[in-house]
Amino acid sequence: MHMADALVAPAVAGTMYVLSASAATVSVKKVREESDPKKIPVMGVMGAFVFATQMLNFTIPGTGSSGHLCGGMMLSALLGPYAGFLTMIGVLLVQCLLFADGGLLALGCNIWNMAFYGCFIGALLIWKPIMKKGASRAKIALASILGCVLTLQLGAFSVTLETLASGVTELPFSVFLATMQPIHLAIGFVEGLITAAVLIFVHEARPELLWGVGESTEVKEGKLSFKNTIIVIAILAALAGGIVSLFASAFPDGLEWSMEQVAGTTELEADGGVYDTAAGIQDATSLLPDYAFKDSESAAGTSFSGIVGSLVVVGVMVGASYAFRFFKKKEEPDSASA
Repeated sequence: MHMADALVAPAVAGTMYVLSASAATVSVKKVREESDPKKIPVMGVMGAFVFATQMLNFTIPGTGSSGHLCGGMMLSALLGPYAGFLTMIGVLLVQCLLFADGGLLALGCNIWNMAFYGCFIGALLIWKPIMKKGASRAKIALASILGCVLTLQLGAFSVTLETLASGVTELPFSVFLATMQPIHLAIGFVEGLITAAVLIFVHEARPELLWGVGESTEVKEGKLSFKNTIIVIAILAALAGGIVSLFASAFPDGLEWSMEQVAGTTELEADGGVYDTAAGIQDATSLLPDYAFKDSESAAGTSFSGIVGSLVVVGVMVGASYAFRFFKKKEEPDSASA
């Protein structure tokens, strides 16, 4: 659901930037109140994992469409809604600037549609209540599937509302809505299965990494150390971005497919200084547009993009954690000087 700039009017884009920035501001404040520096490497490696798996478009049988992971539900189940939301922003920012995936003007929309619902609605209304009395494989699978289906439906609905408010006449609201919702229902179900598999692995490896899980009657010891769990996820991210991405579905994703069904094209035009400025900035920053070397169709560009992008996300999240003083332990008052 990476929206292009042509799908949103400047006023709508500005409004969504304000909403997304407000949620980010609250999230920064909340994570600063935590004293859990172990979340910093988890933010980095899980951000890289989500980035890499978003490159793996899977075919939706019988539709000619494909889907990919959003990742908000997965991140918030491990990091909590606030750190998860900030990690998703890092992923979307790297995708937008380095790979020109999603418009710069539409970035506020993409953050809201792809990150807000999964990290807040999915985590707080579905994941946490289900995990209140402890986690199990069945409960993780149920929460993952329900959360991903619901939040992708909300995200798809937001896309149609944003195009309606932007006056995109090529995408009539009722027709576009009727096309977007079913295809993202299928995509959400598949994402739920993938999310469940990852979270069940974490539950077996290091159960204390799961967020919002109440005290269970049995104390379960993890099968891997914290360090080894992080290493396994990092290796999976590298394999996904560097190798498996070469076999991603060539079919258009759910948004592009819906646009093609309704408007007959995925390339809508938008004129104006704001659009030109946003496009100019992306042209300057996107060193690997569309996850490939410029002016080249070499498969090596995809692998390179997957690995480099994952590393950049790690750097962005770890750097932001220190720059914004995330999870900084509060200093105890000095009783001697009191």
